[in-house]
Parts: sequence; structure tokens; C-alpha cells
Amino acid sequence: MGVSGGIDSAVTSTLCAQTGKKVIVINMPINQEPTQYALATNHIKWLQEKFTNVESYEINLSSLFKSLEETLPTDIQDNLTMANSRSRLRMITLYAIATNKHLLVAGTGNKVEDFGVGFYTKYGDGGVDISPIADLTKTQVWDLGKSLSILPEVIKAAPTDGLWGDERTDEDQIGASYPELEWAMEQENNPQKNITARQEEVLLIFQKFNTANKHKMESIPVAKIPKELLI
Repeated sequence: MGVSGGIDSAVTSTLCAQTGKKVIVINMPINQEPTQYALATNHIKWLQEKFTNVESYEINLSSLFKSLEETLPTDIQDNLTMANSRSRLRMITLYAIATNKHLLVAGTGNKVEDFGVGFYTKYGDGGVDISPIADLTKTQVWDLGKSLSILPEVIKAAPTDGLWGDERTDEDQIGASYPELEWAMEQENNPQKNITARQEEVLLIFQKFNTANKHKMESIPVAKIPKELLI
């Protein structure tokens, strides 16, 4: 699995390590913001000090990303396109190692990301074989991280996808915090009648992302061929 320096990958890698099975964690910087890189490096060091079944690679993909920038037509290189391209380069790297080592790729998405707002890259960090924490909210992941004694600086770090080469956070991109999004997700089953103006705003943000990203969260549409056209 990839280790980003965030709480999701830290908890996922620790849970996998606790199985006693072979675990390979990979730091894949792409022109990474120094704080993010340091958090990932420190967590991997912490993990290997605690578990003998954990191996690691550091594979710097900055030059590969630069080659992609030099190859793709410049008129399609908007910020979102290139951010998603970073994620897909990492997915390719994870599967190259997983194929060679006969292992599975573990996803690091939580419940709100994977099934609420679809805050991941299709065929990037969404391309995985197993999802150990996808039934946990972000708050639950933070709580689990504390119980696992994850490094405090990782627990305290502001959530970020690390795809932009700067310090922007998930909240900067989405417009709402994870606790707020968890509340909005819960409204689908237990709607409240009297809500504040901010809660109404958060509901609209959640619904916008949920609707726009349905194509990630639902099965790929399959064209059904009418029987009369089949020979």
C-alpha cells in the first residue's frame, strides 16, 4: 500500500502489519510538500520498528510525472487532470510491485471518501483489491489511530490528498470538514428537521459531491443487448 503521511494510510498499514502477513509499504513522492514527505517517512520508520513483517520502498515518481507533463498536450494539463494523473501513476507503481510479489493492493479510503463524497481518483487511489477501513468514518479512523498509538504528528496532520504539490487540505477542496460530512451522510437515514444555515450549506456540499461522483461509487454501466439482436 502507499503511505502518504496521513491518518488513513497510517491506520491501514498498521492494521495490515498486525495480521503478521507480509506487508510492503511504499512512499511515492511526486514533487511532494516537505511536511507530507516527512510524515510518510516517519510513519514507515515507526512501523518497521514495531513489526518485522513490514518491508518498504521509496520510489520517487517526480521524474516520471515530469515526463508525462512533457508528453501530454499542454492544452489538457489543467490542475485537476494532472492531480489525478499523479494518483494514477502511484496506482501503476503499487500494482507493479504487487504483481511481482504476488500480493494484494490495500486501499486507504474511509467511508466518507469512498461512499459519501467520492473523494478519490477513479483508477488511481480508487484502484485497490481490499479496503480495510472503508466502513469507518474519518472520526473513527482518528480514534483507531490513537488506540494504535500512531505517531501524534500523523494524527494531528490536516487531511490532504497530497496531489497538488502544495499544502491545500481536503477541507479546502471540499468546503466542509470530515465531521461535518459525516453528519451530512447520516442525514440520509436520520434526517433532522431543524438545522442551521451552516448545516444546510454542508448538506448541499455533500449532495453536490455525492451526485457528481456517483460514477466512481457505483458499478460500471453495462450495455444490455436486446435478445432480438443476438444471433
